[in-house]
Amino acid sequence: MKSRMAILVFAASVCLAACGTTPKPDDAASNQSAQQQAAQPPPAETQPATAQPAPTPEPPKPVVIPSGTVLNVVLDQALGSKSSKTGDAFSATVEAPVSIDGKVVIPKSSLAKGTVVEAKAKGKVKGEARLKLALTRITINGESYSIETTMTENTSKGKGKRTAATTGGGAAVGAIIGGIAGGGKGAAIGAGVGAGAGFVGGALTGNSQIDLPVETSLSFKLTNSITLK
Repeated sequence: MKSRMAILVFAASVCLAACGTTPKPDDAASNQSAQQQAAQPPPAETQPATAQPAPTPEPPKPVVIPSGTVLNVVLDQALGSKSSKTGDAFSATVEAPVSIDGKVVIPKSSLAKGTVVEAKAKGKVKGEARLKLALTRITINGESYSIETTMTENTSKGKGKRTAATTGGGAAVGAIIGGIAGGGKGAAIGAGVGAGAGFVGGALTGNSQIDLPVETSLSFKLTNSITLK
């Protein structure tokens, strides 16, 4: 009898132990889900959309003053076939602004520098007087540019009674230079310039001395282009 009771007690103990340690189906599913969630990495934080930078505007195209542009200037000092020497420097001031597409690219009163390319006094026995000039630099809005020019044959009026000493045709040049001579400072020009004066190869020539007073108006043509900064 005792042994039978002992067997029953043992069986009951085993059953209770089994019931206390075996998880229920719902508990097992919950545990498995929790384990899977723990194994998964945390969700990445959502990053705000990055704004695309605005496209960089194209830089403005440089302004180019083309070859062939005419510069009208007035002399800041007197020059002459006898008084000047080849290689002498001189200065001039832009007399009229230069515009491209309606925009002024060379303002009036801009400073120009030049060189006496050739100065030859008239000989006592033979030989014409000759004076050849060229502008070599110009300052535009504070920037200095190297330029190449030649004197032109067109005529432009200067200040007062003075007019340009550059034109085509001997007698015409003499008349123009004579007009300069009638304007006070130009009185040094010889009376015999008229008949034999001319414009040859970008230079003034004459059978008398050629003298250009201060404020003489001259025209030069660019033989190279200028790219403005």
